[in-house]
Amino acid sequence: MSASGSFFVRWRVRLGYPLAIAVLLFARPTLSSILLGALVGLIGLGLRAYAASYLRKQEVLTVTGPYAYTRNPLYLGSAILALGTGIATRSWISALLLLVYFAIFYFAVMRREERELHVRHGAFFEEYARAVPLFIPRVTAAKISGEFAGSFCFAQYKRNHEWQAAVGFLFLLGVLLLIWRLH
Repeated sequence: MSASGSFFVRWRVRLGYPLAIAVLLFARPTLSSILLGALVGLIGLGLRAYAASYLRKQEVLTVTGPYAYTRNPLYLGSAILALGTGIATRSWISALLLLVYFAIFYFAVMRREERELHVRHGAFFEEYARAVPLFIPRVTAAKISGEFAGSFCFAQYKRNHEWQAAVGFLFLLGVLLLIWRLH
């Protein structure tokens, strides 16, 4: 792993906490913005849950389910979740902070993970990468035969600790509701 790739992996979560504080400091939510942001965020959480239910981290290259449309459905779900958060805050500054953070950190992380998958899976990953876009999904599922043809598995969702994203988003919405009530 390159030094810059390692930096983005290590600091992605660590810088998320001060980012959350800054996003909340600039937030000017209304009940409508919170509800609309929650609806958009639920789409992101749903995509993350769907993707996590397929993902067997460090075991196989998952190419089915949402991974047949985009190589990074978890991060796409995170982007939608960030969009929902930006809407809920009703703040251009908060939305811009989220966008810049996501663009810098997640693009670097996706590229680092891509290099690791290439090393681990070689030609099979190359075939997958040619058929399935990095981030913006295909309209139809790619048909890749190979290492793992899994299906939705709730136990896998739990093993991947994806429920933590839902808890974090609900907590954020609760804080935004509190900010709204105090103004």
